[in-house]
Amino acid sequence: MHIRRNPRHTNRKLPVRKARTARTCGALLAVAALLTSACSAGASTNAATSAADVALAALPRSTPAALTPYYGQKAPWHSCGVPGFECATLKVPLDYDRSADGDVRLAVTRKKATGPGKRLGSLFVNPGGPGGSAIGYLQAYAGIGYPAEVRARYDMVAVDPRGVAGSEPVECLDGPDMDTYAQTDVTPDDARETTELVDAYKKFAEGCGAHSAKLLRHVSTVETARDMDIVRAALGDAKLNYVGASYGTFLGATYAGLFPGRSGRLVLDGAMDPSLPASRLNLDQTVGFETAFQSFAKDCVQQADCPLGTKTTTTAQAGRHLRTFFTKLDAHPIPTGDADRRSLGEALATTGVIAAMYDESSWAQLREALGSAMKENDGAGLLVLADSYYARGADGRYSNLMSANAAVNCLDLPPAYDSPEAVEKAVPTFEKASPVFGEGLAWASLNCAYWPVGPTGEPHRIKAEGAAPIVVVGTTRDPATPYRWARALAAQLSSARLLTYEGDGHTAYGRGSTCIDSAIDAYLLRGTPPVDGKRCS
Repeated sequence: MHIRRNPRHTNRKLPVRKARTARTCGALLAVAALLTSACSAGASTNAATSAADVALAALPRSTPAALTPYYGQKAPWHSCGVPGFECATLKVPLDYDRSADGDVRLAVTRKKATGPGKRLGSLFVNPGGPGGSAIGYLQAYAGIGYPAEVRARYDMVAVDPRGVAGSEPVECLDGPDMDTYAQTDVTPDDARETTELVDAYKKFAEGCGAHSAKLLRHVSTVETARDMDIVRAALGDAKLNYVGASYGTFLGATYAGLFPGRSGRLVLDGAMDPSLPASRLNLDQTVGFETAFQSFAKDCVQQADCPLGTKTTTTAQAGRHLRTFFTKLDAHPIPTGDADRRSLGEALATTGVIAAMYDESSWAQLREALGSAMKENDGAGLLVLADSYYARGADGRYSNLMSANAAVNCLDLPPAYDSPEAVEKAVPTFEKASPVFGEGLAWASLNCAYWPVGPTGEPHRIKAEGAAPIVVVGTTRDPATPYRWARALAAQLSSARLLTYEGDGHTAYGRGSTCIDSAIDAYLLRGTPPVDGKRCS
């Protein structure tokens, strides 16, 4: 599975950012993987332990003696070359049970409160992933685009989670090998193609094991949540105030479960359900992407430039047209004009379409890209969308987003499926959930089967008894974090207030809904949570 945060145009003039958010399985290789982590707390289909019997336990209030040096740190702030921001590096233990085993260095950035008004402390932000750089998100977007009133009262803070970007990043494959990986056929037609897909997953996993062996066992969400508490202490805050999107909701909920007494004002936007196994998370996300595609198709056929049909075309027919196009690309990829001579096959085309499902503001771009590919044999537009999803730069280098995504997901939950045979049995269910994306997302769910280290997590409930009110936000037609997950998380958290956005796209805060934004702003600025069950459009 795959979860990502996707900044977009808003009435607050949040800077435009390339499409990205929670990720799915291999996106396809990457797509399923991303949802798996936040989404990724899933156990295999045959798991005997029910999440109903497992709940995240709070840690003791007292700090263990072995951790006292970490909690006693003060952030050594210095200029980091970005106007208005300062940076620091803090240490956390590699293994919380064996602090003598060494440290992990965490990158932290801060933009101090601008005033006027009384300072409310630090506000941590996390854009999701897992694998998204919180520092990049804060410096390029949230530190500029969050409401002026919020930025005036809070020091805006971001920490790259362990294994991500500036915090000792997990590395798996170099650029050329990632190009090959991203183009792997995830809808195998025969035994040979199935073997090629399995080999691709194995090579990716082996690369992670070879390049990041020591850290790979210690990038779980629980460990990252514990890291945030050390950073909180280093900043001098009695409680953690936090806005997390997509996978960031799983991280924030985990923090609340471990440290309910230190949880301040928490906003969990585009929520994940930690009680589900990976197989169910992947299937739910498949349903979510199908719902998003239907919304896109319904809009598309009303537009003159829609390549999937006309006003008389049904959404089902539009889906069949797209599926037929994918099948043609599977047999005959089309040129893209790419400097590295990549062509557009089914895998990259599907990833490009999925990337545009996160935000309806990308629909016009997708129509144009599909039109060029389907009518002019030009795959450049869909390749741009796929590259944005994979965080591939024009120089052929990838951020470590996909590597960190898989590393966290495969550690947080047992794999969705453990063999090609298990996937083959599941394909009909996935295809029923999504005729357009189902087969590919089913096979993408195999990505953790060959991981070099075993999972340390399992599906579980998070109650966070004793925590202050927590605002859980769900969008009714969210493709990456289906609305049912927000309802489920809100039902688990003892102090949750569910806030619903009736609309399209991934996450809700800053999308242009005055109702949503004012409710969250009131909570952040005055500590007044919305009425449980409040709905906005």
